[in-house]
Amino acid sequence: MSSRDDILASVRKNLPRGDRPLPAVPLFDDDPPESLLAAFKDSLHRMGGIFLDPPTSGDPLAPVRAKIASAKIVCSTVPEIAGNRDIAGIGAPQDLADVDFAIVRASFAVAETGSVLLSDADLRINSVAYLAQHLIVLLDPADIVVNLHHAYRRPEFRDRHYASFHTGPSATADIEGVLIHGAQGVRSLSLLPLARSAAAI
Repeated sequence: MSSRDDILASVRKNLPRGDRPLPAVPLFDDDPPESLLAAFKDSLHRMGGIFLDPPTSGDPLAPVRAKIASAKIVCSTVPEIAGNRDIAGIGAPQDLADVDFAIVRASFAVAETGSVLLSDADLRINSVAYLAQHLIVLLDPADIVVNLHHAYRRPEFRDRHYASFHTGPSATADIEGVLIHGAQGVRSLSLLPLARSAAAI
């Protein structure tokens, strides 16, 4: 028996016994906002994110198309809009280092914090959400939960191999209080509310 096996066997042997009920944790949702989308938008703005108001008519993806119009390299993981860098053809995560805009769809969002949850299923290659210069997120307004207590009950935390909350762009403040966006991640995070049923274009 190896030292590792010996240690693990000892841990298993000395695990506390007994069936103790877990404490009841409230969901803190007694007074939810009237509109989860409006609350999410406010929180997103506070965290430095950009909310793309959908047009009242015409192409629902027009705000995204305007943002990426002058970009050299666009990598999209969503069927709604095409990029010119195919995520399926990426051989290594670092191959995404020259991406100007990445377009992804969030699993869900949290109104309380302005966060979006991006999983391995959403990103395909996790590094696309960090190495791209700018991140554009599509979000179905029906996928907004009121707070983190509801968020952690979502199945993504059990069913996915990777899940990470993104709250605005990367931001770092130095000792003099100068805020820098993009030092360790995306320089901007923009979000467009768009139902999952929207047809791919």
